[in-house]
Amino acid sequence: MTGSKIRNILYTGYESLLTEEIKEGLIPAHVAVIQDGNRRYAKRIGEPPSHGHIHGAYTTEKLIEWCVEIGVKQLTIYTFSTENFRRPYTERMQLYKLFKERFDEMCIDERIHRYRMRVRAIGDIDRLPIDVRLAIKQAEQKTKDYDNFCLNVALAYGGRQEIVDATRKIAQKVLAGELRTEDIDESIISAHLYSGDSVNVDLVIRTGGEERASNFLPWQASGNECAAYFCAPYWPEFRKIDFLRGVRTYQMRESEKRRNTVIRMIKLLSECSNVEVEEVISLCGRILNITRKEVLSILHELPVNVRSGLKL
Repeated sequence: MTGSKIRNILYTGYESLLTEEIKEGLIPAHVAVIQDGNRRYAKRIGEPPSHGHIHGAYTTEKLIEWCVEIGVKQLTIYTFSTENFRRPYTERMQLYKLFKERFDEMCIDERIHRYRMRVRAIGDIDRLPIDVRLAIKQAEQKTKDYDNFCLNVALAYGGRQEIVDATRKIAQKVLAGELRTEDIDESIISAHLYSGDSVNVDLVIRTGGEERASNFLPWQASGNECAAYFCAPYWPEFRKIDFLRGVRTYQMRESEKRRNTVIRMIKLLSECSNVEVEEVISLCGRILNITRKEVLSILHELPVNVRSGLKL
Protein backbone atom coordinates (compact mmCIF):
# COMPACT_ATOMS: atom_id res chain seq x y z
CA MET A 1 0.00 0.00 0.00
CA THR A 2 1.43 3.38 -1.02
CA GLY A 3 1.96 6.29 1.33
CA SER A 4 -0.77 8.34 -0.37
CA LYS A 5 -3.33 5.55 0.10
CA ILE A 6 -2.43 5.26 3.78
CA ARG A 7 -2.82 9.04 4.19
CA ASN A 8 -6.21 8.93 2.45
CA ILE A 9 -7.40 6.13 4.74
CA LEU A 10 -6.22 7.98 7.84
CA TYR A 11 -7.75 11.25 6.62
CA THR A 12 -11.11 9.61 5.92
CA GLY A 13 -11.10 7.90 9.30
CA TYR A 14 -10.22 11.11 11.14
CA GLU A 15 -12.89 13.03 9.23
CA SER A 16 -15.57 10.47 10.16
CA LEU A 17 -14.49 10.40 13.80
CA LEU A 18 -14.44 14.20 14.06
CA THR A 19 -17.86 14.44 12.39
CA GLU A 20 -19.43 12.08 14.93
CA GLU A 21 -17.78 13.90 17.85
CA ILE A 22 -19.02 17.26 16.57
CA LYS A 23 -22.59 15.98 16.16
CA GLU A 24 -22.68 15.07 19.86
CA GLY A 25 -21.94 18.65 20.91
CA LEU A 26 -23.70 22.00 20.63
CA ILE A 27 -24.09 22.95 16.95
CA PRO A 28 -23.87 26.63 15.96
CA ALA A 29 -27.17 27.81 14.52
CA HIS A 30 -25.55 30.44 12.28
CA VAL A 31 -22.11 30.14 10.68
CA ALA A 32 -20.55 32.98 8.66
CA VAL A 33 -17.57 32.44 6.37
CA ILE A 34 -15.09 34.91 4.89
CA GLN A 35 -14.02 33.08 1.72
CA ASP A 36 -10.52 34.46 1.36
CA GLY A 37 -7.73 33.27 -0.90
CA ASN A 38 -9.25 32.55 -4.33
CA ARG A 39 -6.87 34.87 -6.18
CA ARG A 40 -3.81 33.84 -4.18
CA TYR A 41 -4.62 30.21 -4.84
CA ALA A 42 -4.85 30.86 -8.59
CA LYS A 43 -1.62 32.87 -8.59
CA ARG A 44 0.26 30.13 -6.75
CA ILE A 45 -0.60 27.56 -9.42
CA GLY A 46 -0.04 29.97 -12.31
CA GLU A 47 -3.69 30.47 -13.29
CA PRO A 48 -5.82 33.63 -13.76
CA PRO A 49 -8.03 34.86 -10.88
CA SER A 50 -11.14 33.40 -12.54
CA HIS A 51 -9.70 29.91 -12.01
CA GLY A 52 -9.58 30.52 -8.26
CA HIS A 53 -13.11 31.92 -8.16
CA ILE A 54 -14.53 28.90 -10.02
CA HIS A 55 -12.81 26.43 -7.71
CA GLY A 56 -13.91 28.52 -4.73
CA ALA A 57 -17.53 28.16 -5.89
CA TYR A 58 -17.15 24.37 -5.78
CA THR A 59 -15.89 24.63 -2.20
CA THR A 60 -18.97 26.67 -1.31
CA GLU A 61 -21.22 23.90 -2.60
CA LYS A 62 -19.43 21.38 -0.40
CA LEU A 63 -19.64 23.72 2.61
CA ILE A 64 -23.42 23.88 2.28
CA GLU A 65 -23.58 20.08 2.39
CA TRP A 66 -21.33 19.96 5.47
CA CYS A 67 -23.54 22.48 7.26
CA VAL A 68 -26.72 20.55 6.48
CA GLU A 69 -25.08 17.28 7.57
CA ILE A 70 -24.29 18.43 11.11
CA GLY A 71 -27.41 20.56 11.64
CA VAL A 72 -26.32 24.18 11.06
CA LYS A 73 -29.46 26.15 10.22
CA GLN A 74 -28.04 29.26 8.62
CA LEU A 75 -24.92 30.02 6.57
CA THR A 76 -23.73 33.44 5.45
CA ILE A 77 -20.91 33.61 2.90
CA TYR A 78 -18.90 36.76 2.18
CA THR A 79 -18.79 36.57 -1.60
CA PHE A 80 -18.28 40.13 -2.85
CA SER A 81 -17.58 43.19 -0.70
CA THR A 82 -18.12 46.83 -1.62
CA GLU A 83 -14.32 47.12 -1.83
CA ASN A 84 -14.31 44.47 -4.56
CA PHE A 85 -15.82 47.01 -6.94
CA ARG A 86 -12.28 48.41 -7.18
CA ARG A 87 -10.97 45.24 -8.79
CA PRO A 88 -10.03 45.25 -12.49
CA TYR A 89 -12.94 45.42 -14.93
CA THR A 90 -12.23 42.03 -16.50
CA GLU A 91 -12.16 40.27 -13.14
CA ARG A 92 -15.40 41.91 -12.05
CA MET A 93 -17.14 40.85 -15.26
CA GLN A 94 -15.99 37.27 -14.72
CA LEU A 95 -17.31 37.36 -11.16
CA TYR A 96 -20.67 38.77 -12.25
CA LYS A 97 -20.95 35.97 -14.82
CA LEU A 98 -20.18 33.40 -12.13
CA PHE A 99 -22.74 34.93 -9.75
CA LYS A 100 -25.47 34.79 -12.40
CA GLU A 101 -24.66 31.20 -13.29
CA ARG A 102 -24.75 30.09 -9.66
CA PHE A 103 -28.06 31.80 -8.87
CA ASP A 104 -29.57 30.38 -12.07
CA GLU A 105 -28.40 26.90 -11.04
CA MET A 106 -29.94 27.31 -7.59
CA CYS A 107 -33.38 27.52 -9.17
CA ILE A 108 -33.08 24.02 -10.65
CA ASP A 109 -30.60 22.30 -8.30
CA GLU A 110 -32.47 19.39 -6.69
CA ARG A 111 -30.36 19.74 -3.54
CA ILE A 112 -31.79 23.21 -2.90
CA HIS A 113 -35.30 21.79 -2.87
CA ARG A 114 -34.35 18.58 -1.07
CA TYR A 115 -32.73 20.59 1.73
CA ARG A 116 -35.63 23.09 1.64
CA MET A 117 -33.02 25.82 1.46
CA ARG A 118 -33.99 29.46 1.41
CA VAL A 119 -31.58 31.58 -0.65
CA ARG A 120 -31.11 35.29 0.02
CA ALA A 121 -28.67 37.92 -1.20
CA ILE A 122 -27.70 40.57 1.35
CA GLY A 123 -25.96 43.82 0.53
CA ASP A 124 -26.41 46.85 -1.72
CA ILE A 125 -27.74 44.64 -4.50
CA ASP A 126 -28.75 47.59 -6.71
CA ARG A 127 -25.05 48.18 -7.45
CA LEU A 128 -24.84 44.85 -9.30
CA PRO A 129 -25.59 44.40 -13.04
CA ILE A 130 -29.22 43.92 -13.99
CA ASP A 131 -28.80 40.31 -15.15
CA VAL A 132 -27.27 39.36 -11.78
CA ARG A 133 -30.08 41.12 -9.91
CA LEU A 134 -32.71 39.27 -11.94
CA ALA A 135 -31.02 35.92 -11.27
CA ILE A 136 -30.95 36.74 -7.55
CA LYS A 137 -34.61 37.73 -7.54
CA GLN A 138 -35.60 34.50 -9.27
CA ALA A 139 -33.64 32.31 -6.81
CA GLU A 140 -35.09 34.19 -3.84
CA GLN A 141 -38.61 33.83 -5.21
CA LYS A 142 -38.21 30.10 -5.89
CA THR A 143 -37.01 29.39 -2.35
CA LYS A 144 -38.88 31.99 -0.28
CA ASP A 145 -41.12 29.44 1.45
CA TYR A 146 -38.32 27.07 2.50
CA ASP A 147 -37.39 27.09 6.18
CA ASN A 148 -35.08 24.14 6.89
CA PHE A 149 -31.84 25.93 5.99
CA CYS A 150 -31.01 29.50 5.01
CA LEU A 151 -28.14 30.56 2.74
CA ASN A 152 -27.27 34.27 2.85
CA VAL A 153 -24.97 35.37 0.03
CA ALA A 154 -23.28 38.68 0.90
CA LEU A 155 -22.87 40.60 -2.37
CA ALA A 156 -21.90 44.26 -2.69
CA TYR A 157 -21.77 44.05 1.08
CA GLY A 158 -20.15 46.38 3.61
CA GLY A 159 -20.78 45.97 7.33
CA ARG A 160 -20.65 49.63 8.27
CA GLN A 161 -22.79 50.58 5.29
CA GLU A 162 -25.36 48.00 6.38
CA ILE A 163 -25.73 49.78 9.73
CA VAL A 164 -25.87 53.20 8.03
CA ASP A 165 -28.59 52.02 5.66
CA ALA A 166 -30.56 50.50 8.55
CA THR A 167 -30.33 53.80 10.43
CA ARG A 168 -31.66 55.69 7.41
CA LYS A 169 -34.64 53.33 7.07
CA ILE A 170 -35.47 53.77 10.74
CA ALA A 171 -35.12 57.56 10.52
CA GLN A 172 -37.48 57.64 7.54
CA LYS A 173 -40.09 55.68 9.50
CA VAL A 174 -39.76 58.03 12.46
CA LEU A 175 -40.24 61.06 10.19
CA ALA A 176 -43.26 59.40 8.59
CA GLY A 177 -44.79 58.75 12.00
CA GLU A 178 -44.58 54.97 11.53
CA LEU A 179 -42.17 54.49 14.42
CA ARG A 180 -41.58 56.24 17.74
CA THR A 181 -38.01 56.98 18.82
CA GLU A 182 -38.67 55.50 22.26
CA ASP A 183 -39.54 52.17 20.59
CA ILE A 184 -36.16 51.84 18.88
CA ASP A 185 -34.13 49.02 20.39
CA GLU A 186 -31.76 46.28 19.23
CA SER A 187 -34.55 44.23 17.70
CA ILE A 188 -35.72 47.20 15.62
CA ILE A 189 -32.21 47.81 14.30
CA SER A 190 -31.73 44.10 13.54
CA ALA A 191 -35.00 44.01 11.61
CA HIS A 192 -33.80 46.81 9.32
CA LEU A 193 -30.46 45.25 8.41
CA TYR A 194 -29.96 43.67 4.98
CA SER A 195 -30.43 40.23 6.53
CA GLY A 196 -33.65 41.25 8.28
CA ASP A 197 -34.81 38.49 10.60
CA SER A 198 -31.50 36.62 10.48
CA VAL A 199 -30.33 35.19 13.81
CA ASN A 200 -27.07 36.36 15.36
CA VAL A 201 -23.87 34.72 14.16
CA ASP A 202 -22.41 32.01 16.42
CA LEU A 203 -19.21 31.29 14.51
CA VAL A 204 -17.12 33.19 11.96
CA ILE A 205 -14.62 31.25 9.88
CA ARG A 206 -11.97 32.96 7.78
CA THR A 207 -9.68 31.17 5.36
CA GLY A 208 -6.45 32.33 3.73
CA GLY A 209 -4.34 33.00 6.81
CA GLU A 210 -5.57 36.52 7.63
CA GLU A 211 -6.87 37.17 11.15
CA ARG A 212 -9.29 40.07 10.73
CA ALA A 213 -13.03 40.53 10.34
CA SER A 214 -12.92 42.67 7.16
CA ASN A 215 -16.05 44.66 8.02
CA PHE A 216 -18.18 41.51 7.87
CA LEU A 217 -21.45 41.38 9.84
CA PRO A 218 -20.29 43.73 12.63
CA TRP A 219 -23.75 43.90 14.21
CA GLN A 220 -24.64 40.21 13.94
CA ALA A 221 -21.19 38.78 14.75
CA SER A 222 -19.10 41.26 16.75
CA GLY A 223 -22.14 42.42 18.70
CA ASN A 224 -22.88 38.81 19.59
CA GLU A 225 -19.27 38.14 20.69
CA CYS A 226 -19.29 35.05 18.51
CA ALA A 227 -16.51 32.49 18.23
CA ALA A 228 -13.89 33.00 15.49
CA TYR A 229 -11.76 30.45 13.67
CA PHE A 230 -8.92 31.51 11.38
CA CYS A 231 -7.18 28.94 9.20
CA ALA A 232 -4.38 28.93 6.64
CA PRO A 233 -5.84 27.12 3.59
CA TYR A 234 -6.97 29.29 0.70
CA TRP A 235 -10.71 29.04 0.10
CA PRO A 236 -10.50 26.55 -2.83
CA GLU A 237 -8.43 24.26 -0.56
CA PHE A 238 -10.76 24.46 2.45
CA ARG A 239 -11.62 20.93 3.62
CA LYS A 240 -14.36 19.39 5.70
CA ILE A 241 -11.83 18.84 8.49
CA ASP A 242 -11.08 22.58 8.52
CA PHE A 243 -14.79 23.31 8.84
CA LEU A 244 -15.22 20.79 11.65
CA ARG A 245 -12.25 22.23 13.52
CA GLY A 246 -13.95 25.61 13.33
CA VAL A 247 -17.14 24.15 14.79
CA ARG A 248 -15.08 22.46 17.50
CA THR A 249 -13.60 25.85 18.41
CA TYR A 250 -17.15 27.13 18.90
CA GLN A 251 -18.11 24.10 21.00
CA MET A 252 -15.08 24.42 23.27
CA ARG A 253 -15.79 28.13 23.78
CA GLU A 254 -19.46 27.53 24.55
CA SER A 255 -18.61 24.66 26.89
CA GLU A 256 -16.26 26.90 28.87
CA LYS A 257 -18.86 29.68 29.03
CA ARG A 258 -21.51 27.28 30.32
CA ARG A 259 -19.15 25.78 32.86
CA ASN A 260 -18.28 29.22 34.24
CA THR A 261 -21.97 30.17 34.39
CA VAL A 262 -22.84 26.99 36.31
CA ILE A 263 -20.00 27.65 38.78
CA ARG A 264 -21.21 31.21 39.39
CA MET A 265 -24.75 29.97 39.84
CA ILE A 266 -23.68 27.35 42.40
CA LYS A 267 -21.63 29.91 44.34
CA LEU A 268 -24.55 32.32 44.38
CA LEU A 269 -27.01 29.68 45.55
CA SER A 270 -24.57 28.37 48.15
CA GLU A 271 -24.40 31.81 49.73
CA CYS A 272 -28.05 31.41 50.64
CA SER A 273 -28.06 27.79 51.83
CA ASN A 274 -26.97 24.29 50.96
CA VAL A 275 -28.18 23.48 47.48
CA GLU A 276 -29.66 20.24 46.20
CA VAL A 277 -28.10 18.91 43.00
CA GLU A 278 -31.57 18.58 41.47
CA GLU A 279 -32.15 22.29 42.11
CA VAL A 280 -29.00 23.16 40.17
CA ILE A 281 -29.97 20.83 37.32
CA SER A 282 -33.47 22.29 37.14
CA LEU A 283 -32.27 25.90 37.28
CA CYS A 284 -29.55 25.38 34.66
CA GLY A 285 -32.04 23.68 32.39
CA ARG A 286 -34.47 26.60 32.58
CA ILE A 287 -31.98 29.44 32.36
CA LEU A 288 -29.17 28.01 30.22
CA ASN A 289 -31.06 25.32 28.30
CA ILE A 290 -28.48 22.75 29.44
CA THR A 291 -29.36 19.07 29.61
CA ARG A 292 -29.18 17.05 32.82
CA LYS A 293 -26.23 15.08 31.40
CA GLU A 294 -24.30 18.29 30.66
CA VAL A 295 -24.89 19.71 34.14
CA LEU A 296 -23.80 16.49 35.86
CA SER A 297 -20.68 16.38 33.71
CA ILE A 298 -19.81 19.95 34.75
CA LEU A 299 -20.51 19.20 38.43
CA HIS A 300 -18.16 16.22 38.45
CA GLU A 301 -15.37 18.41 37.06
CA LEU A 302 -15.79 21.14 39.68
CA PRO A 303 -13.15 21.70 42.37
CA VAL A 304 -14.01 20.36 45.83
CA ASN A 305 -14.33 23.85 47.30
CA VAL A 306 -17.02 24.74 44.75
CA ARG A 307 -18.94 21.49 45.24
CA SER A 308 -18.86 21.82 49.02
CA GLY A 309 -22.06 23.84 49.00
CA LEU A 310 -23.97 21.10 47.20
CA LYS A 311 -25.99 18.32 48.78
CA LEU A 312 -24.74 15.39 46.70
